[in-house]
Amino acid sequence: MIYFDNSATTQIYPESLKAYLDTSTKVFGNPSSLHRLGSQAHRLLEMARGQIADLFTVQPNEIFFTSGGTEGNNWIIKGTALAKRQFGNHIIISDIEHASVRKAAESLQDLGLEIDYLPVDSLGIVQTEALESLIKPTTILVSVMAVNNEIGSIQPLEAISEILINYPKIQFHVDAVQAVGKLSVNEYLKPRVDFLTVSAHKFHGPRGVGFIYAKSGKKLQPLLDGGGQESAQRSTTENLAGIVAMAKALRLSFERQAVFMDKVTKHKELLITALTDFDKVKIFSPDTSDFIPTILTLGLPSVRGEVLVHALEEREIFVSTTSACYSKRGKMPSTLGAMGVRQEIAEGAIRLSFGEQNTIAEVEQFMLAFRQAYIQFEKVTK
Repeated sequence: MIYFDNSATTQIYPESLKAYLDTSTKVFGNPSSLHRLGSQAHRLLEMARGQIADLFTVQPNEIFFTSGGTEGNNWIIKGTALAKRQFGNHIIISDIEHASVRKAAESLQDLGLEIDYLPVDSLGIVQTEALESLIKPTTILVSVMAVNNEIGSIQPLEAISEILINYPKIQFHVDAVQAVGKLSVNEYLKPRVDFLTVSAHKFHGPRGVGFIYAKSGKKLQPLLDGGGQESAQRSTTENLAGIVAMAKALRLSFERQAVFMDKVTKHKELLITALTDFDKVKIFSPDTSDFIPTILTLGLPSVRGEVLVHALEEREIFVSTTSACYSKRGKMPSTLGAMGVRQEIAEGAIRLSFGEQNTIAEVEQFMLAFRQAYIQFEKVTK
């Protein structure tokens, strides 16, 4: 079996899984309980928070644990709209944001929230020159992802930060779900960034846990009220085992990042070179510095992406259409649509995304299988 769907979810590190199991069985007290077992759990919770804060060079009180990227994005979008409603009702998101950002924003339109979409160019990179023209006196939030989940384009956060320096009352959110473990922290946690979203299962941690970074002093309304956990910002019993395992996976992914990125860069280079033999293949993730090497999205005109996905699955190779969040819904990929790609081509796109476990031998095996599939569909693509 060859697994090339790591942007959807990664295999958990053995060390992270061990941390999860050890915490689950040995530290089972509720961190909010007053007795000794609760105190033990609370100390471990805060130790994990401190470790994560150190890795990001922020303060522990700026890290809040969540259930993952979707909750984090919803919290920041909706929490900002609620907290700053007296100051404005306008937000700007890029035209290629993850569904959890886009739909969170759109869900507030009936309550009077106004949304503008920051356009992208033909490569799927935000056109920063359009940002200033979209800003209004009522703008309260700008949200732009660090790395696009469908094609791997790296967004110009530095340029956006420089523009927003002149607008200190506008909060800046970065969805860093696809960036952690691939880019260095200073590439997506700019001094002007106020909020950051992270999800553990994208960097070999467990599913169902993540965190947000919220800069001290920035306004964010809690969405979960109750027992007052997470400094009364997210009331629910913390997923202690998941949090400890996430901290372990985060540290390991940072330590291994340089070696990992060097390896997958070679994988992507080899694949793109091999794919040039197929004149009908369209590459949406070129081998340039504007794209992370862990994602390679390609299209085969007149062959739907899900058909190609299943053809490869029959050969024990697992890839995705451009986003797991769109795969089962039959929708046109939002990023390719925003880039101006024709629907019949966009619908034929598949995404390969590489992880630490992948090898050159698997890349070569993929090319053999892809050649067979290409020949199988060649008549259709004429």
